[in-house]
Amino acid sequence: MRIRGVFAILIVMADLGEKCGVFGVYGKGMDAARLTFFGLYALQHRGQESSGISSTDGEKIYTHKKMGLVAQVFAEKDILKLPGSIAVGHNRYSTSKSSSVKHAQPAVIEDVGLSLVHNGNLPSTTLLQEFLASKNISYKMLSDSEMIAEAVAVYLREGVHLEEAVQKVFPIMTGAFSILMMDKHSIVAIRDSYGVRPLSIGTLNGGYIFASETCAFHPIGATHLRDVEPGEMVVVNESGLRSVKVAWGTQKLDIFEFVYFARPDSQLLGKSVYEVRKNFGKELAKEYPVKADVIIPIPETSLPVAIGYSQALGIPMEMGLNKNRYIHRTFIQPEQHIREQGVKIKLTPIVEVIRGKKVVVMDDSIVRGTTSKQLVQMLKDAGAQEVHFLVSSPPVRYPDFYGIDTPDQKDLIAARKSPEDIREYLGATSLHYLSFEGMVRATGLPVEVFSTSCFTGEYPIDIKERAKEFKQLETSKLF
Repeated sequence: MRIRGVFAILIVMADLGEKCGVFGVYGKGMDAARLTFFGLYALQHRGQESSGISSTDGEKIYTHKKMGLVAQVFAEKDILKLPGSIAVGHNRYSTSKSSSVKHAQPAVIEDVGLSLVHNGNLPSTTLLQEFLASKNISYKMLSDSEMIAEAVAVYLREGVHLEEAVQKVFPIMTGAFSILMMDKHSIVAIRDSYGVRPLSIGTLNGGYIFASETCAFHPIGATHLRDVEPGEMVVVNESGLRSVKVAWGTQKLDIFEFVYFARPDSQLLGKSVYEVRKNFGKELAKEYPVKADVIIPIPETSLPVAIGYSQALGIPMEMGLNKNRYIHRTFIQPEQHIREQGVKIKLTPIVEVIRGKKVVVMDDSIVRGTTSKQLVQMLKDAGAQEVHFLVSSPPVRYPDFYGIDTPDQKDLIAARKSPEDIREYLGATSLHYLSFEGMVRATGLPVEVFSTSCFTGEYPIDIKERAKEFKQLETSKLF
């Protein structure tokens, strides 16, 4: 993430920006906005830039959205101004346009009573732009999500029902999307034909809940029903839940959900994220068993990985790095000295665990490498005798175009340097990435169900004109 505008995100462990999180409620008699607040709270890890909720009482759509974390955006008085038994909500991390409340979601089209929340990214908006231009709608200042909302609104103004309008717009939505849309009487959930972004359905007191991750069901007492399938549209209204097959679906979930983005208490494709991450550690133990004194995970994602590695090799795991859990977003610009502290702002070494030890440090990925370099030096300064850096994914060598804010390829360290050169740059005693095969094997699922674009440069959804932004590297040097 970058420091943008007047808002400062002090430090994030990985150099990858989170995807967004969406949540929706349909249920008679439910306080939908309040439930959505707690759903978004559980999905805070997917986006910390802005948050918003739209609700309806059947007469009007009400919306509240602001910059900041969920707990900063909503107070009790705000929830009370969002009446009704239907609601959709969104946590945003921007992958396009500026960081401002203008692009915070939900995207609302007031004249037709439409509210939309979107997790994902459209690498090409050419078809949407052409369609909007043909209807004399200005699109130059719109995000991809706002373009989708405007396109659907075109058909709503013609008297078409929401679900039919969505079907008409679907062919010109080129990219990855898990989207919730609501009007005054219904919710429509739709997923791109490759299912790159997750989206699940739950049930609660006869109503239905939608969430980017299953971890958001437990806090409100909902039960996971199933996932929205790739290419499926799910419509919920007073007649109940109905499924419409909009396109032929081929499952290609982004494998980075298992590596980094999803919460460990979520399930993806029927698999526990926690167990898969433990398996990453077990696979690393097979590939690269280190004779070390202690294993130290970098909080939070690599904790299960370190447990798996520790159990496989019998090396104790210790929390050698303490995380300041309350450093997220601040409205105070850090002065230069604080900014230069980098990772020290968020992590403090526990010297007693590290001093004089041969240390294995676990992380989920290396992107630019700057944070990893600081971590190695921090451990050395704390007295580590050796620092072995293990990564629970293969080298990230390609940019993402489906909803992760990755750097340009030229800024990805693995696209420019060999593993040995990266080890030398980090100052580590040794460096080992989990093999591509080991990563996939740890999931217990076939490679065909995943998008692995960050590692392989193979993009299941056509990225069209964005293909010129990267070059394919030699396969023989992949991993």
